[in-house]
Parts: sequence; C-alpha cells; structure tokens
Amino acid sequence: MKFAFFLVLLSALTQLSAQNYQPSRERVPMVSREFRAAWVASVYNIDWPSRKGLSAASQKAELRRLLDQAQQMKLNAIIFQVRPHADALYRSKYEPWSHWLTGTMGKNPGYDPLKYCIQEAHARGVEVHAWFNPFRALPNASMATSSDHITKRKPGVIRPFRNMKWMDISDPFASRRATAVIMDVVSRYDVDGIHLDDYFYPYPQVDQAGRAKQNFPDQKNYNRYRRQGGRADLHAWRRGHVDRFVSNLYTSIKSKKPHVRFGISPFGIWQPGYPRGIEASINAYHHLAADSRKWLSKGWVDYLSPQLYWRNQPRKQSYSALLSWWRKQGRRPVWPGIATDRINSKVDPGRPASEIWKQVDLSRTIDRNWVGHIHWSMKSLMQNRGGVKTGLMKNAYAEPALVPPMPWLSQSKPPTVRQVNAARSSQGTQISWSPPRRDLRFAVQTLQRGAWRTVSVLPARTSRVMVSGSPEAIAVSSVDRFGSVSSPFVIRKK
Repeated sequence: MKFAFFLVLLSALTQLSAQNYQPSRERVPMVSREFRAAWVASVYNIDWPSRKGLSAASQKAELRRLLDQAQQMKLNAIIFQVRPHADALYRSKYEPWSHWLTGTMGKNPGYDPLKYCIQEAHARGVEVHAWFNPFRALPNASMATSSDHITKRKPGVIRPFRNMKWMDISDPFASRRATAVIMDVVSRYDVDGIHLDDYFYPYPQVDQAGRAKQNFPDQKNYNRYRRQGGRADLHAWRRGHVDRFVSNLYTSIKSKKPHVRFGISPFGIWQPGYPRGIEASINAYHHLAADSRKWLSKGWVDYLSPQLYWRNQPRKQSYSALLSWWRKQGRRPVWPGIATDRINSKVDPGRPASEIWKQVDLSRTIDRNWVGHIHWSMKSLMQNRGGVKTGLMKNAYAEPALVPPMPWLSQSKPPTVRQVNAARSSQGTQISWSPPRRDLRFAVQTLQRGAWRTVSVLPARTSRVMVSGSPEAIAVSSVDRFGSVSSPFVIRKK
C-alpha cells in the first residue's frame, strides 16, 4: 500500500511540474544544420570489419562500437562502403558476398551487414549512405574470386589496367549492371543516400608532363564509335559515358525514392589551373573522364564531396581556395572530404589535429547552399588521432545538428507535433511529445540563460528525451526524410 501511495504521489508531482510550462508563440531560431559524416571503408578492412573472417557476432559488435562513436561525436551520417569491387556487403541477387567479410568471396557471413548497419544507425539517429564503387571489378588481379563474380560471368566487359581489373563503362552492359545493382539497394533497403567515389576510370601513372603512362584499353569500342560516325575525341567520348551514367542514375533514384540523397566524391581538383595557381599531376577531367563540375552545375547530384585532402595553404593545393571555387560551380551543396587520417601520418608528417579543426571551421564559411563535410575516415576519429575527436566534441560538435534539407526536392513542411510536456526530476527535465507520424524524426531546442541551443536530434518513433537543468522554454520540431522541419511546438515556464 505504501508503495502504491508513493507511485500516486510521484504521478501527481510529475503532473504538477508539467503544469509549470504553457504553450508559447515566441520565435525560435533555426535548428542547427550541418552534414557531419565519415567514410567507413570495407576494402582492405580499412575501417570495418577490422579483419577478414571475424564471426558475425564480432562484426556486429565492432559495428555497434563504431556507431556508438559516431553518435557520441554527434555525427549525423556515415558513408558505408557496400560494394568495393563488384561484390556485396548485403544480400544481392547480382553479386557475391564480399571477400572482406569472411576472407572468401561468395561465403555468407551469416547476417546482412547493410541491413544491420541501417537498423543500428537509425536507432542512434545516424543516416546511412550506401557507398558503391561502380566500375572497379578487382583491386588486385590476382585476388581469388567466386564463380559468380563478374570477371567470371562476363569476362568480355572486363579490362585489365595496371594490377587491377575494371569494367569498361563504354560497354552498355557495364553501366546497366552498375545501375541495376544500385537501384536494387535503393528498392530493398531503407538507405538515406547513395554515394559514389572517384573511380569511374582508374588512376594512371603520369610522367612529369602530366601524360598518362598507361592508356585504358577501350580502343576497340572507341574505334567502333568512330566507324559509326562519332566525332568526339577519346576523352570527350569517355566523359559522355560517365555523364550519361550519372544523370540516368540520379533520375532513377528520384523516380523510386525521391528522399534518397545522391552524392559523389570526386578527386578534389577538377582540372589543374582551376582555380588559378592550383597544380596537380592527375587531371581528373581527362584521366578519369570525370566532369564533376558539370554534375554539380546540372543538378545531377544532391551533394558533391570533392576530396580536398590538402592543408589550407597558399600554395599548389589550397583547401580554402579549392573549397571556395567548388562552391561557386553550382547551387547544390558542396561538402568537402577532409583527410583526418593524415594527422601525424607518413603522407603528411607533422600535420596537427588543429589543421582538421581549422578545415571544419572553414567549411562553415559559406555564402550559398548548406554546410557540411566528410572525414576520411572513421578509424582516425575513433583513434582520436592527435586529439582530433576530443577537440571536435568540445568545440565544433558541441551541439547536435540536423542534416540539411533538400529544398529543390520538397518545399512542404512536415506536421507539427501535437503536444509537448515537461516534467522536472532529479536527473533534469524530461520532455515528451505526441508524434504526428511514425516516420518523422525530432529536434529539441531549449532556452537556458537567455540563449537557445539545439540539445537533441532524435530518431523516428522517439517521443521523449531527458535534458539537463530546468529550461526557461522548450521547442520540439518534427523532421521528414527530406530534412524539412516543421514549425516548432514551443512551451515556456509560467
């Protein structure tokens, strides 16, 4: 009886505390917005899993730890590699299980890594962008393959290049296959984005004059094109194939699931000399057939993430000069790739963590579109290399942020939450609300000491959160799959 009386009394006190707030019409600043992501590479077990042949339970545990770190850091997305080289880190009717899971291509790992990643990431409020390498068949020609790998099933479309094997995009089968593989994932998995890297054509070795030492062996198809009346030179012909693939893939994704973002991370320099003074031995426009400036200007991507892995310096490659140039080439967001793994590395000896903090700050100085950046890669953040994670969490990532919206796809706002309540306890203030739809996420802001701040970004099917202290006012907004935010429901202390 005493225990029952205590529960009744506690309920009454909670209700009394909740009545200290009442609905308010005051203006609330915009919820914090920024794309904060990290690449999670499976090829060569760079980020996950840590090595081939781990049990399903061990792989899952590693993935949970990785996602816990992402949530703790207040990242809001990971770029998860699911197709390193015509293989799959998910159940696929097209391609074999990846060698990087079990050590044997085609061997079932005992679970579906992509499905598990989406489930665990979404529970933590983290987006999953499925990362595909569309045309690399093998990173090493001597790698053992399963009997159903494309190099065995369709050898006529495979081209050797240096020590790799490559699918020739000029063969219609290659682009159809890549599109079908990607759209299979869009159709069957609840991914938030599709992401392609910079490998449309492979990187050649170049001489001091910038000439490629190896030529991709697609001359037979090019000669056929010329015999049929084609007039474009070899490089323009190649770019045409890549352009059509990118444009058609964007259209296919939007036709199936408009909210799924499509992003590409090209080489960080479009061409040497753009902007003036920038130098590079690789000319991505010619060597890789990547006219990434066109994709941005034409709106064939929802975001572009050029790999701006250099320091911010007034020299041959300048992070800030390149970022400024890229953001002037189109109206869609440019979220730079940042080389966090180069802190105290052999590639860039002496690079301090402060270089990354500076680059994150520079990515926020923008006069158009929405801000964001992607870290290469998640391992360097988890290692806290040079103290980079500690510094980010203390300063740049002190508050959570919503992924930016896509106003070119949706101008509508999701419905406002129906009711917000607040109850004080010894742990802080518990905020609860009535979700208007099951698919919506939520952003919570509080007013404390006269300043509004974003305190929580919460996954779908969540309707309560505990915040510290006793806020003067509270605002809860709903967020849809396009990143659009509702009008906030605001309550203030009486």
